[in-house]
Amino acid sequence: MYLDAEKKQEIFGKYGKSNTDTGSPESQIALFSYRIAHLTEHLKSNHKDHSTERSLRMLVGKRRRLLDYLKERDIERYRAIVKELGLRK
Repeated sequence: MYLDAEKKQEIFGKYGKSNTDTGSPESQIALFSYRIAHLTEHLKSNHKDHSTERSLRMLVGKRRRLLDYLKERDIERYRAIVKELGLRK
């Protein structure tokens, strides 16, 4: 499996406050970004996989809504996570 418990803890430890910080917007955005990158690579070789394409679009929307929430609440945290993950609007 591409995303096991150790990988999740590594992502949460790097972008969240601790390894068990699963609720902060930064850690969720980082996890979504990792999953989006994986699904994008999958779709490059399986372009007819429409259910995965739909899942990818839904995941991108979730990440966008979280980024909008973070931008509205704390612009500095938003700028930091966008810069760290290399995202742009």
